[in-house]
Amino acid sequence: MIVKLQRLAHTRSGDKGNTSNIAVFAFEPIFFSLLREQLTAERFKTFYNGAITGHVIRYEVANIDSFNFVCEGALGGGVSRNLGLDNYGKALSSAILGFELDVPDGWRELLRGPESDFIDGNHV
Repeated sequence: MIVKLQRLAHTRSGDKGNTSNIAVFAFEPIFFSLLREQLTAERFKTFYNGAITGHVIRYEVANIDSFNFVCEGALGGGVSRNLGLDNYGKALSSAILGFELDVPDGWRELLRGPESDFIDGNHV
């Protein structure tokens, strides 16, 4: 079944200059391996459709079931140099929660959020 990242994890962010750090924390330890497989640095960058112009490096923090994505060229030159407030790291970390993942049907009970989020039983 296809679900959005928001059903499996939450995010935090920070920014410095033109670089944004986005941390993704799995709600359950079982989700970590699936995130490792599907939420790669390449797919993460592609999701933003050109908003991140530099490199994206993914660091694993396995002891707390999380990843830290360091995104260079993510803030339009830097927070103090850009009038586009939506480019701040917080907006980027909220956006990634819409990233879609293929999750085993048996995980339905583990997912966060209301069952009513399912569309046709297959898509969240």
